[in-house]
Amino acid sequence: MSDAVSLIRRFVLESPPGEWAIKQLRGLLIGALKQGPVPQHVAFEMDGNRRYARNHRMETVEGHHRGFEALARIMEICYQAGVKTVTVYAFSIENFNRPKYEVEGLMQLAKVKLEQLTTYGDVLDRYGAAVRVIGQRELIRDDVLEVVDKAVARTRNNQKAFLNICFPYTSRAEITTAIKSTVAEYLAPPPPKNTPFSQTRIRQNILSRQLNGHDPLPTIRDNSPEKQPHIETGVDAEGQGDVDEGASSSTTLPPDSPPLRFRGGSDASSQLPNPETITVDTLDKHMYTADDPPLDLFVRTSGVERLSDFMLWQCHQDTQIFFLNCLWPDFDLHHFIWVLLEWQWRLKQSEREEGPARRRHGKPRKLAE
Repeated sequence: MSDAVSLIRRFVLESPPGEWAIKQLRGLLIGALKQGPVPQHVAFEMDGNRRYARNHRMETVEGHHRGFEALARIMEICYQAGVKTVTVYAFSIENFNRPKYEVEGLMQLAKVKLEQLTTYGDVLDRYGAAVRVIGQRELIRDDVLEVVDKAVARTRNNQKAFLNICFPYTSRAEITTAIKSTVAEYLAPPPPKNTPFSQTRIRQNILSRQLNGHDPLPTIRDNSPEKQPHIETGVDAEGQGDVDEGASSSTTLPPDSPPLRFRGGSDASSQLPNPETITVDTLDKHMYTADDPPLDLFVRTSGVERLSDFMLWQCHQDTQIFFLNCLWPDFDLHHFIWVLLEWQWRLKQSEREEGPARRRHGKPRKLAE
């Protein structure tokens, strides 16, 4: 009897009228959710593919394949509901420690699915979504990296929504990269000053007179990022005397030039930016998600209650985190709708408790006097 009921149910749901009715119902539910606030940035930690494969007695790679199908469903639900940015944890750097056959299978799956997503992915064009693959590019296989670049280029002109695929990625690697780029920015020389009386031009003129018979030195742009020590040249032609203290020593001299003697001057390190000016906002500008809205909603499936080195920097005081017991390949609208309703309720509660003193994401409101 139960088998007959299951067969009838499957026939009804998979028949064209059944599929049409389900599609209309899903559209009505998503339209109802859009009447309230909608998170602008949602992150998914897609966990449970391997357990799903074991439970259904299939190959591990097939479990990851089912997980990609779940991503396609949820991605369309999010964009249809009005979410601007979807970030997914596709491949952790730690996954390279898994068996070689599984790593190779995941790389091949990523290659195939990215090709399908960009070539036949009408969902991306329908909602104007651009693909951005963020993570450690140097760890990706060359053939996969070629497909990644094509996927990014194919959707580059889509600017209404974004799909961030973290591959391969960990938050610690992202934060480390942001710190390195911040330090590089602070150590970079400032733009050259094109003034008629720059230090390099004055020094060049004096050294040219000192060479006595050599051709004048070619004009050199002042690219020195910092003040150099005073240079004593011993010039006696026409009573010129020593070079001013502001003279630069960055010019390359001919081999037969007289040796230069350095004496006291300001420390070069005093010209570097003050590290005290580095703030949270400074580092935030160097994160992979610098151009994205603040993270509103974080969802992890499979029942595991930890972040596992994903979006550690982006999770802030207003990020709502949900740990679900379902496995990722099973994740669908009937799970996500309750998450969105709970997020909307929590947001209302937070605004009610905090009052008009704060806007969303911790930004203070301007109170009328």
